[in-house]
Formats: sequence, C-alpha cells, structure tokens
Amino acid sequence: MRLPLFIAQRYLFSNKKRTIINIISWISLTSIAIGTTALIVVLSVYNGIGELTQSLFNVFDPELKIECVEGKTFHTSAIDYDGITTLPGVKRVCQVVEENAWMTHRENESIVQLRGVDDQYGSMTGLDTMVYEGSYLLHEGDLDFLLFGAELYYNMGINAYTNQPVAIHIPKRGGGISMTMTDAFNSCYAYPAGNFYTQQDIDSRYVIAPIRLVRELMDYTPDEVTSLSVALENEKSVKRIKQQLQTLLGEEYTVKDRFEQQPLYYKIFRSERLGVFLILSLIILIATLNLIASLSLLIIDKRKDIQTMKSMGMEDKTIRSTFFSEGMMIGVIGAVAGLVIGFVICWLQQHYGIVKMGGGNLIVNAFPVAMRLSDFVATFVMVMLLTALSVLFTVRHAKLDSKQ
Repeated sequence: MRLPLFIAQRYLFSNKKRTIINIISWISLTSIAIGTTALIVVLSVYNGIGELTQSLFNVFDPELKIECVEGKTFHTSAIDYDGITTLPGVKRVCQVVEENAWMTHRENESIVQLRGVDDQYGSMTGLDTMVYEGSYLLHEGDLDFLLFGAELYYNMGINAYTNQPVAIHIPKRGGGISMTMTDAFNSCYAYPAGNFYTQQDIDSRYVIAPIRLVRELMDYTPDEVTSLSVALENEKSVKRIKQQLQTLLGEEYTVKDRFEQQPLYYKIFRSERLGVFLILSLIILIATLNLIASLSLLIIDKRKDIQTMKSMGMEDKTIRSTFFSEGMMIGVIGAVAGLVIGFVICWLQQHYGIVKMGGGNLIVNAFPVAMRLSDFVATFVMVMLLTALSVLFTVRHAKLDSKQ
C-alpha cells in the first residue's frame, strides 16, 4: 500500500481520536451517499414512468408505419404490397384509414380521431388487452361497433348500459358548401363496444372502428389507405427492416419507427431526463462543499503531522497526495454506498411496490421503476469527477507550512 494512501486511511478510520473534523468528514461522506442515492432512485423512477408511457404509446404506434410523402392516402395496389407482407422479419401488415370525424350521442357531441382498422389490429398492437369496460369488438353480423378512448367514452355520456348507437359524420369529399346535413356529410351509425385505457392524449380523442366503415364514410376504394402498420417478429430488427422497406417502396413513401412517429414526446422525455440529472448533480456538488471544508480543517489540524512528515523527507507533493487520497476515499465510499442503497430501494419498489401512485390509477398501482446500468455508471463517474475537482482545488491551494 502506498504511504499517502496508508496515512489517509489512518486519518479517516482511526478510532483513537474522534474530533469535530472526523465528524465533518463523515457528514461529507453521508451527504455524498444521500445525493447519490437520490439521483439513482429518481432516474430509475423516471425511467420506469418513461417506459410505461412508451408502452402505452406502443399500443397505438406500430413498430413501423408506412405513409406517403405527398398526399394523404395511397393505394396498396400501387406498391409491392405482397413484397412487404412476405419480407423476412415482418410478422403482419395492417391497413389503416384515419380521419377526423364529428360524433353525436344524444345531446353530447365531439370531434374525434376515427381510426379504421381490420380484425387483427387489436392483437397485433395489444390494444385488445387494454379494454377496461366492454369488449374488443368491431363488427358482428351486419352491426358495426366502436371502441372509444376512456375519457372520450365518458365525455360522450356512454356507459355499459348504453343501447343507442352513436352517429358518425364526415364531410363529403370534394363537396361544395351545402345547407343540409345530407348533402354536406356522409353519416352512419355504430354501437359502442367498450372503452380502453392507454394514455390521456389517446384516450381523449381516439375511436377505433372497422376499416370498411371508415372507407365508406370517406368514399375510398377498397384498397385505399392512409397508412400501413407493420408488426415485426423481433423488435431488435427494426432498423434493418426499416431500411429494407424504404428500399422496396422508394422515395415516394416514408417508413417511420416509433421514435419518428412521436418525435416531440421522445425529445421532451430525453430533455427532461437530462434536466433531472443536472439538477440532482447540483445537489451532489453542494455535498462536496462539505468535503472542501472538512479537508481544509483537517490540513489545519494536522500541522504538526505535516512538519513531522517533512522532517522525515516527504515532499510537499507526497503530503498533498495524502490529503487528496483521503478526500477521494470519502468520495468513493459515499458514492458506492449511495449506489448500493439506491439499488436496494429500487429493487424493493420493483418487487413489492412500497410507494403507491394513488388516485385510483387503473394501469399500475405503484410507481414503476426501471434500473439501468448506464445510470449507475454515469452517476458514479459524475460523483467522482465532482469529488476530484473539489479535493484537487482544496489540496492545491492548501498551505503546508507551519504558519497558516
């Protein structure tokens, strides 16, 4: 063991003499540990909430989405549709027709985002598992059914006992100004099948309907779509298949992954996460100020020891290295302790859900937690960097002569 490290260890862990300086040193260590724990816990909870929100978006956002660059719709007969469906790695392709619509039910009305899908859409996206009231049903015999976002469902005055159909109105394509509903809108009726809970932005405006019904309202042909939703056999192959689809379709079409389908959400999430990391880093920086104070007092208190070391032939560089080692030992112990405590807290929350979300949340009962190795590494590096800078500043500006 190097001499400076040995002396630093004796200063920190010696039980022969407990002074106010030792107490301040341990307070500094505790402060760093608490700050590190807080950073790990907050980042892990933030990751958990982010993954939960992303999973809810994934119910509506397919792994890959194909749209035309110009115009609103395109025909599947105009592309190599069979080539898409048979591409290795592609599990299923769902045709989608989406349009704004005006819905009325008794005295209630709302502008909604009407999404027409086929029968396999629910199982492909997982939406059929998010139904809270009713069942995932789009048609039965000659009857058409609608699945509402939960917030929209209740705002429209619909409940499990509703037996009246909902009226759907969409402006006619290419029509001029008309004074009558019949001339201005294509209208039809469909029955509510139930509602689903996912994410507020979705629950407040989306309605799922049979694709045939939406095509009839829009006067579309049987092969006309606004987009294609592509499900993959393996999520890890998204980048590769995206490039293959783009090559197959050409520049007239765009293939979007989930990040490109919700660019604003992902940018905000990453920015907020970085902001949280920086704010909590400031707390740890404040904790290192205690370390500066304790080291400064320790150097003053060890004036006699410093003179003894000099008389034994130790250079100032070696003496400074001794106090630098003690400061880094405090930082390392505090950081490691904080990481361990943070891991234990997050593990308990993951397995036992100790801290509940409350508010009658229907998706999760407790705060979600997702620990990532990168967070632990980044936190440890950041703590050690701040500690090293603080200790280095203190030691380099310390006076080692007997006159202070």
